[in-house]
Amino acid sequence: MSSVSDRTFVATTAGLGILALLHAVLTWPPAAAAAFFAGGAAIAFVGEAVVINLGLLEHHAGRKLLGVPLYVLFGWVGAVYVPFRIALLVTDGWLAVALGAVLATAYDVLVDNRGVEDGRWTYTDDLPGPRHGAVPWWNYAGWLLISSATAGLATVFL
Repeated sequence: MSSVSDRTFVATTAGLGILALLHAVLTWPPAAAAAFFAGGAAIAFVGEAVVINLGLLEHHAGRKLLGVPLYVLFGWVGAVYVPFRIALLVTDGWLAVALGAVLATAYDVLVDNRGVEDGRWTYTDDLPGPRHGAVPWWNYAGWLLISSATAGLATVFL
């Protein structure tokens, strides 16, 4: 994996989060946008820091704080925002939170192995349980939890 490829990946991932933030600022009440993006970034940071510091995951791209690549904070909220907005097209409230979390997790099922194959991150755990390719079950459980919590923050203000 080249540094150019890393920079492109980091920039496009962060760019998705920034575009999602701009869309939210233009279409949501300010408190909902702030809760979703600031709260979601904080939740993602804590979740990533926990699994990294437990030695279950290692990231290989981007500048890091406590082992957590900073682009991940933008990427998480961007990857949760789009499915949540789709969910809001068909339902609202806590049902939209649940549907958005399922859609965000389904997205991760489709792309996470690619990140491993490309050398962007490595799961270093030996925890028992099923895996989807190189990705352990607990990663998807984390996506459901973090996506639900992030969307739930916005729901309070929508």
